[in-house]
Amino acid sequence: MNRPPLWFERKFDFAFPVEQHPNLCARLRGTPARLEEIVLGADRNVLVRKERENEKWSAQEHAGHLLDLEPLWMARVDDYLTESSRLTVADLSNRKTHEAQHNQRPIEEILTEFRSVRSRLASRVEKIDPAIFARASLHPRLKTPMRLVDHLYFVAEHDDHHLAHIWGLINAS
Repeated sequence: MNRPPLWFERKFDFAFPVEQHPNLCARLRGTPARLEEIVLGADRNVLVRKERENEKWSAQEHAGHLLDLEPLWMARVDDYLTESSRLTVADLSNRKTHEAQHNQRPIEEILTEFRSVRSRLASRVEKIDPAIFARASLHPRLKTPMRLVDHLYFVAEHDDHHLAHIWGLINAS
């Protein structure tokens, strides 16, 4: 299977219209179901195994990483609402995921927590005045202005990046 491109090497084109925000909200709301479809029914040993020696995380750790980043996504939504000039900085070392020991937890627990926090994020974003989706703040790593609608796209692409890794790890066995 082809591997997803390295996340930190990705380039993003934010040239789409701000009116795409309902589509992106739907995409974000659907991530928990897509994650569940991929992992439920997979053997636990497959979920916690690092298939390749250069693989950073297991499928279950990738799922836990999605959960770990929800506070960052919510903080960035707050940044737009408070008209911050710069978005909250991410921990690029992913310390939270490395220390969380997601492989020691039941996958169902990770899935339940992720569905809950993602639902809160989606509900919050869906209630925002549509005019705010065009508001821009500087993304700290990309060093480019990012509208709220661009942030939603970024999160959805990040979700898909990890879902592709999870899919590949589960189906490599």
